[in-house]
Amino acid sequence: MDIESSIERWPLKTPFRISGHTLTESEVLLVTVRQGRFIGRGEATAPHYKRGTLADMQEEIARATAGRADLRREDLPFLLPEGGARNALDCALWDLEAQRTGHPVWELAGLDPPQPLPTTYTIGAGDPMAMAATARQFRDATHIKLKLLGDEDDAARIRAVRLARPDVWLMVDANQGFTLSTLRVMLPSLVEAGVSLIEQPLPVGRESELEGLRSPIPIAADESVQGLDDLAPLAGRFDVINIKLDKCGGLTDALAMVKESRALGFKLMVGNMMGTSLSLAPAYLVGQLCDFVDLDGALFVLADREPPVTYSGGLVTCPEGLWGHPR
Repeated sequence: MDIESSIERWPLKTPFRISGHTLTESEVLLVTVRQGRFIGRGEATAPHYKRGTLADMQEEIARATAGRADLRREDLPFLLPEGGARNALDCALWDLEAQRTGHPVWELAGLDPPQPLPTTYTIGAGDPMAMAATARQFRDATHIKLKLLGDEDDAARIRAVRLARPDVWLMVDANQGFTLSTLRVMLPSLVEAGVSLIEQPLPVGRESELEGLRSPIPIAADESVQGLDDLAPLAGRFDVINIKLDKCGGLTDALAMVKESRALGFKLMVGNMMGTSLSLAPAYLVGQLCDFVDLDGALFVLADREPPVTYSGGLVTCPEGLWGHPR
């Protein structure tokens, strides 16, 4: 078994602003696993809110796989921590197994055949009128997510987008940019605008402040939940868990999180970082099991892998030739 990794940079169509960061390109780690004539691929990113770089992830994989003649998915939790390095390698091994066995990953994982999913279209934080114009440009969007900054313009951003698109399901993502006080102040505006979900309002480490809030709108954990061990402490603080493969360590761990989250009474959301369609493909399978889907990352890259995922009528569809199917 031969394992290779490379760092790639994919420019974005336009700069993308979230709380504390402005992105101009998507940096990804591509992992390729070869065994005989079979090849498996996986892609991951280094989340901006976690320490470490793609070069660090490459070194993690090199150390973990050095001297190993073979590698199984079951080995990865003992070799790599949760995060992007494990995700890229885990997904490459799933893809490799699909090639070797002649069975798609959804079948190997015991899932039903995947179907197109209604996904959110994300609008980066900015001038309220500019955000409203972007919302109008996403004409076939049925679900929209707004990035907020926790500043005095957030209420205007929400009102402007709602006026521009009274027809869509709407959620907001603060990316840890609120305090409990600003969240309380914002809630009436969110209710008035018909917002259906609030994602990660408070910084990591302040989750306990949400106890007893009794928000009329469900609250989703993103940065506050990385993997399986984070789930139980969030009960009574969040209503929804956002599963991302770059956080938890791959499709294997994501499927385990789905099962445990359901047992704890959470609703589920699947998300992805700003990567190409290759990073989105495994998350697409997780999305088949979720209540909310946020898989629009490939929309923002200037060029994408072939064949890319497609977006039409508010739905995302993953082609068979991209990942996880015999090729």
